[in-house]
Formats: sequence, C-alpha cells, structure tokens
Amino acid sequence: MSEDGFKLKDANISIIGLGLMGGSLALSLKPRCRRLSAYDLDPATLELARRQEIVHAADSDPAKILAGADLVILACPVPAILDWLGRLPDYIQGPCIVLDIGSSKRTIVAALESLPANFDPLGGHPICGRERLSLENAERFLYRDAPFVLTPLSRTGERARSAALQIIAALGANPIWLDAGDHDRILASTSHLPYLLSSALALATPDETASLIGPGFRSSARLAGTPSSMMLGVMQSNRDNVVIALGRLQEQIAALKMALILGDFNSLQETLDTARTHYQNLITDH
Repeated sequence: MSEDGFKLKDANISIIGLGLMGGSLALSLKPRCRRLSAYDLDPATLELARRQEIVHAADSDPAKILAGADLVILACPVPAILDWLGRLPDYIQGPCIVLDIGSSKRTIVAALESLPANFDPLGGHPICGRERLSLENAERFLYRDAPFVLTPLSRTGERARSAALQIIAALGANPIWLDAGDHDRILASTSHLPYLLSSALALATPDETASLIGPGFRSSARLAGTPSSMMLGVMQSNRDNVVIALGRLQEQIAALKMALILGDFNSLQETLDTARTHYQNLITDH
C-alpha cells in the first residue's frame, strides 16, 4: 500500500472484537480488502469465524492479528477500547490507522489523542445494531443506510479520513462528521436513554403479565435485552449527558402522571398529540 494514500482493496485490516458489530463489519469488508484478520478471546467465536470463513485469520493472540496491519478497527465495548488504545503501541510500531466504533466518544477521543505519532487515529460510531451481540447474529448488511458518525481529532490525517470514508462506502452507510462532545450529548437522548428507559419498563412490569405481553411491550422494552457489559461503560463515560437526558424524561413522566391524578384528560390529550407530532418530525428524513 502506498504511503501517500489509502486503498481499501490493498489494505491489511485487523478487527478487535468479533461480536455483532465486528462480525458484521467483517462480512462486508473481507471481499473488499487484501487481508482481514480478527482478534477475539472466545474460542467458540473464533471457531465460527474460521468455519464460515468470515475472516482470513482469527486468533486470540494479538501479535498474530496485528502484525502488518494498515488499519485497526476497535469493535468492542468502551472499556475494552480504552484498554486496547493503551496496548496497541506494544504491537504496532509502523504507520497505522486506528478507527474505533464505540458508542461514546469523548473519553475514547482523548485516549486516541495520546497514541504515538505512527498512528493516524479517528473516532467513529455507526448508529445501528441490536440487542443480540454475538457473531452468530452478525449480518452483512447491518450497516446499510445507517448513519456512521466520525469524530476527528486535531491530529487526524487525510489517510485516516479517506480510509474511513472508503469503509463507510463499502458498508453502504452514511458518513456524518461530528464533534465528540456533540455526539455524546445527542446520543445520550437517542441511544443511551432508550436503553435505560427499556430497562426501567422491564423492571416495572410484574411477572404476572407475561402471558399478555404483545408487540407494543416487546418493541418498547427490547433494548433491556442488551448485555449490561456492553452498556455500563457507555453510561460511565457519558454519565453527565445521560443524567441530563434522564431529568428531561422524568419531567415528562411526572407531567403525564399528574394529568392522570387530576383527571385532566384535556391536558393529557394535548400532551399525547404533541408527542405524536414531535415523534413524526424526529423520524422524518430532513
């Protein structure tokens, strides 16, 4: 691969983490790059990746997976991403692009900033996924038409930017350039709060209701099925924004509760109609 530019078809790519997100990346990128290697600690995941030829090489030895990497994609939970950013210099001394796909960005971007000069780092976050996070749930087209946020650093070079855009194009996703702070503030409302809301709904629902659960409850509480190991690090790294978002939600729930207590159904209808209109505006493409 030439030093002055990045060409996906000539690249050696290493993915750290072969769950839903990393596995879906691999399914899309393997035919489009020279070599795709993946690291994971789970023997069953590695066996599945090898058996189905999802990647060219899969191993639990990072030295084998990272050797000769032109681009490393960190597709693991936020705490693991931060840990790997401290470890990568032990394995890679040559020029290398680093892209993470963590769900919060400020803490990760600060860690990316501290990488040695041979790394060209860029933060990222594809806005897609589901609550079942294993490789067996990976999908080749998981990223298609999804927003893919990129949070550049002051040191991010043109090669990293070009690499990210080529990958996003290969995935069929839509790039959005955003400041890390703005990303965390927005995603607190659109991603992190919905997870907590789903969890609270699941906890507030009595066991005796199980036989009468329908699609409304399932769609509303679906995110409660996400493993806490994936979301706890997100909550820790974006705590301030999530607390603010929770406060706004509590205000709305309190208003709904008061309208019911007072029997003020005119106010309740007005609030529900306003919510419907706001929802339709939020989901309409602009």
